[in-house]
Amino acid sequence: MINKLNNKNNDTANKIFAVFQKSYAIEAKLIGAHNFPPLARNIKGIKKSETTFYGYSEKECLVAVIEVDTNNECLDICSLTVDPSYFKKGIASKLINYVLAMGDLSHARVETAVANTPAINLYKKHGFVEFKRWTPSHGIEKLAMSVVI
Repeated sequence: MINKLNNKNNDTANKIFAVFQKSYAIEAKLIGAHNFPPLARNIKGIKKSETTFYGYSEKECLVAVIEVDTNNECLDICSLTVDPSYFKKGIASKLINYVLAMGDLSHARVETAVANTPAINLYKKHGFVEFKRWTPSHGIEKLAMSVVI
């Protein structure tokens, strides 16, 4: 089940944080990053965020989170994380489909590490195409992808 999450709530922020930590630890290993900025995000930062969080729960347990921001007609996917125990079950696709169907949007964007082949393939499956590559100051090469909704 997908629900909007209140990231300002301490218990909810803790649950979001737990999913982030489990998922981002796997991603950091996958891309070979020793200093992975998403792992440095703390509960306080999650609570202060002005983005919108949606969660996928099974048996009242939060197992995946998608974080989005909208600007005019554009949806930015800020993060998409799935608890590793729930990988390969289609949950990430369900969350992507959910946010892409929110209405009044013309396109969506997402950024990920160039080395994150599973994420790139997932977004390609949903019609996203690469439009930019760069290397930020943290040194992990990234790419940006977009899709017309």
